[in-house]
Amino acid sequence: MTYHNKEKQEVLQELNVQEATGLSSSEVKKRREQYGENRLRAKKSKSNWERFAEQFKDVMILILLAAAAISFVVACVEGDPEGFFEPLLILLIVVVNAIMGVMQESRAEKALEALKSMSAPHARVLRDKAESIIDASELVPGDIIRLEAGDFVPADARLLQSVSLKSEESALTGESVPAEKDAGACPKADAPLGDRSNMVFSGCSITYGTAVAVVTATGMDTEMGKIANLLEGADDGQTPLQKRLAQLGKYLGILALAACAIIFVVGLANGLEVMEIFMTSVSLAVSAIPEGLPVIVTIVLSIGVQRMVKKNALIRRLPAVETLGSASVICSDKTGTLTQNRMTLVETYLDGETQANKLETKPSEEVKTLLRLGTLCCDGAVVFDGDKEQHIGDPTETAIVLAVIMVAAISIYGIIIVNASNSNPEKSQTQRFYTSITVQPDDTLWNIADSYASDGESHQQYINAVKSLNNMTDDTIYSGQNIVIYYTK
Repeated sequence: MTYHNKEKQEVLQELNVQEATGLSSSEVKKRREQYGENRLRAKKSKSNWERFAEQFKDVMILILLAAAAISFVVACVEGDPEGFFEPLLILLIVVVNAIMGVMQESRAEKALEALKSMSAPHARVLRDKAESIIDASELVPGDIIRLEAGDFVPADARLLQSVSLKSEESALTGESVPAEKDAGACPKADAPLGDRSNMVFSGCSITYGTAVAVVTATGMDTEMGKIANLLEGADDGQTPLQKRLAQLGKYLGILALAACAIIFVVGLANGLEVMEIFMTSVSLAVSAIPEGLPVIVTIVLSIGVQRMVKKNALIRRLPAVETLGSASVICSDKTGTLTQNRMTLVETYLDGETQANKLETKPSEEVKTLLRLGTLCCDGAVVFDGDKEQHIGDPTETAIVLAVIMVAAISIYGIIIVNASNSNPEKSQTQRFYTSITVQPDDTLWNIADSYASDGESHQQYINAVKSLNNMTDDTIYSGQNIVIYYTK
């Protein structure tokens, strides 16, 4: 059912709720039984035993297990202790291969679980004429909720009141700029998601303004839930490597069986004992199977996975590493994937000036004053938690706030270093100055060091110092990223 093309009074009537009072406790109970909890239905996670069992679905692995079983039976019949070595070795190789696959998938699953933090943990709701804060999972269609800047939208909702409201919807629409919302708007019934200006959607965030809204959909009925349904029904399929290995295993199996049959028939024709010729046939069949191939493939893929993890690329399944090498075209979301999903202040203009003042260089006192005044007019905030940076509010405003923080840090660091060098007359009179630069597409820490490192300082020393200044764990930098660097005079 669509609500964006209806007047708010009509929406309230259909949902059987009053804006001034909200739902009653008894009505909430009925609706929760009808609609369930406001949660996305998670795909049933596989246990480690299930993952372990899946490692044995490969054709080549099955052939190895069959060969090991036959060798074991023959060894038991003959009573030869040395005959148990080969089947045990094959089993060891197969089990080690399976364990490595399970370990990689488990690590990937744990990392994916950590990504499920976009849902709002709490919601401000009006029930029984009283406003309260509840767990977002307890919301039901018809609940009256209140939203303000910094809040995550807990469910799909139709706006009833709004004041200068903006919502960041890049996860749904791909638009990096927050969408302006208006409770009085009434889009057409066939309006696309991005044009439904009187609606807010689950998982998105409010960057500016305040609003009162009525919940229209929860859980899997939300727009985010529809995406989850599509992901749940997606078929993994086989990678090119898996297809080729399966084909190789099939051919090897056919050839091994054919060789066994020919040798067995020839042996019988020459009057050899049945058991002797059978053992010879089995030995040849086992030797035809490259039991080390699955292990080698797993080790090589694991090395590739570890290298990609260092580059912040998460691989869920080992064979996917090889699949990437077969890709000719990669379609990717731009906002938040190829870009940082945030704005950056790089230039300022003072009154009466036509030339921009770049923040890469040491800002003047006039520019600092401009930034301070701009910050006082902003409601946005930038929160640092260790090496994590969170922008709360309008992207333009948070860009101004971040610029002020960077300028302040540069000034503080610069004063400390300069004073320290001046206080020690035995040291060189050269002074170290700190500034921030915006990383360009072709920039690396090495060419930055080439441009700014002093004559008596190696490139690696400069890189290590810059990494320490910016709390960087590796040498990776990104285009558009602001980093603090220094130079000497």
